[in-house]
Amino acid sequence: MLMFCIRSHNRNTCSLRAAALSLLWLAGACSAQELEPRRWNHLPTGIHVAGAGYAYTHATINFSPVLQIKDVDADIHTALAKYIQTFSVLGHSARIGVAQGYQHGRWSGDVGGEPTTIHRDGFTDSIIRFSVSLYGAPPMEGKEFAAYRAEKAKSETIMGAGLIVQLPTGEYYSNKLINLGSNRYTFRPQLGVLHSRGKFSMELTSSVWLYTDNDDFYGDTRLENDPLYVLQGHLTYSFRPGLWLGTGIGYGYGAESTLDGKNKGDKRKNLAWGGSISYPITRKVGTKLTYVGTKSQTSLGADTHTIALAASVLW
Repeated sequence: MLMFCIRSHNRNTCSLRAAALSLLWLAGACSAQELEPRRWNHLPTGIHVAGAGYAYTHATINFSPVLQIKDVDADIHTALAKYIQTFSVLGHSARIGVAQGYQHGRWSGDVGGEPTTIHRDGFTDSIIRFSVSLYGAPPMEGKEFAAYRAEKAKSETIMGAGLIVQLPTGEYYSNKLINLGSNRYTFRPQLGVLHSRGKFSMELTSSVWLYTDNDDFYGDTRLENDPLYVLQGHLTYSFRPGLWLGTGIGYGYGAESTLDGKNKGDKRKNLAWGGSISYPITRKVGTKLTYVGTKSQTSLGADTHTIALAASVLW
């Protein structure tokens, strides 16, 4: 079985676990601190949206020098399917969505002076998101919705709340340093506000990532993480329905790790930025091109660049 630090006779257990901890964060780079604009926009109730996409991520990973692991790069290919349905809850607009990814990844680097490469293929953790409007965006259908949107074209404010649940369904092996799944649940409560004025809209979302424990972490250890606090903002310009251009920035702080009760002092500080453009093919079919970059604000961690192309159909 090929893996980083495969020659464990010249690595102590502590170093192996530290490497595993760093690589765990890279494995989640495609989902962590995602920059998604227009997640609070007003949609008519009773609609269904199905989409599929492809994303390519390149990452550069920095380890502690004591691990003797350097020049580590990763190339990750992700295929993603997503489904969203809108409905009404107690007089408020709501939506629920599910997403599932399949990844192929290649990690390469210098381990103790020797080049090492590994590959992973498999399903990622499944994602479920529920959100509901708290202010604005009343539940409407058809002509009533179109008339309301025309009335609110000049200025509108929407507030919403959401919850994302990451399920431990992805490929995971406790004896491997790199995994596509997390082997634990992650809960992400969110609060957001969207203000539109003319063709421009400004969006602000705050969220907290709450992790359950991984009782089967690498090296037969128990992994715990403090909450990760994330704030992101977006600015979007709509040329016409379905055709828009957006940019965003985000910052994440926290998620310090504890292994078997021992604090690792590895608090995360990550900056993310990106942009998206959406282009409608028909009234029911659209495409979106997205770029997202992330950079660790500490000497350890991963710097990533991701480009994604997706298509969706509405009915």
